[in-house]
Amino acid sequence: MKPFSTMPADVKENIRYILTDIDDTLTDEGRLRAEAYTALERLRENGFVVIPITGRPAGWCDQIARMWPVDGVVGENGAFYFRYDDTSKKMIRRYATEDELRAQHKVKLAELGELVVEKVPGCAISADQAYRETDIAIDFCEDVPALCAKDVHKIKEICTEAGTTAKISSIHVNAWFGQYDKLAMSARILKEEFNVELEQVREQVVYAGDSPNDAPIFGYFPNSVGVANVLEFESTIEHKPSWITEKRGGAGFAQIAHGLLSVK
Repeated sequence: MKPFSTMPADVKENIRYILTDIDDTLTDEGRLRAEAYTALERLRENGFVVIPITGRPAGWCDQIARMWPVDGVVGENGAFYFRYDDTSKKMIRRYATEDELRAQHKVKLAELGELVVEKVPGCAISADQAYRETDIAIDFCEDVPALCAKDVHKIKEICTEAGTTAKISSIHVNAWFGQYDKLAMSARILKEEFNVELEQVREQVVYAGDSPNDAPIFGYFPNSVGVANVLEFESTIEHKPSWITEKRGGAGFAQIAHGLLSVK
């Protein structure tokens, strides 16, 4: 992981797309502060395509797509993308799975959530679960006292044994049925909404993140950037980002924006 401040000017000049995690990448201690929000706004005003890529629920993503200075959002770890069309005043929603299958999975995931809470004392169903359409989120440190790493991995193990795909974020273990992921849905939104093949623009993308569930995307993009708090997972993260900021969370994202805008 090289200091982001040393990214060459010609590499920065080539960047056109900003994909970013939200929790602990744009936020600090659960809050989206003015510095990070302004960074999103300045990037979009200067012609960058800006798309948050998050594990957060559909209900939140509807609001993000409508009201944030972004070009769309990928939510629930790749289950869908939402994009608000300012001209038609309509929300575009695209899902990885069909409506009927999502409804069936929702029942099974609710049962899985009850099992996890029973087996791992101290965890809880995430407070944002009511707004989710495709996954179960188990809180291990957002609104509950932080669990140890062993218990977090036990949550993931129970979910995996139930046949789900399970990922650990900085605050939740998210589990879902199906093989979709953030990277596949990122490729889909770029192709369907911007007529761009992701493989052809890999070097024009900055992906910003902070945790183990960002690892596959860190590994895919040559110019992935971790905000400084990614160092907390340095020993366990499978693929490390190419670059790292000096600052944590939203301040780190603002550093990325400032660096990219400095060569415009």
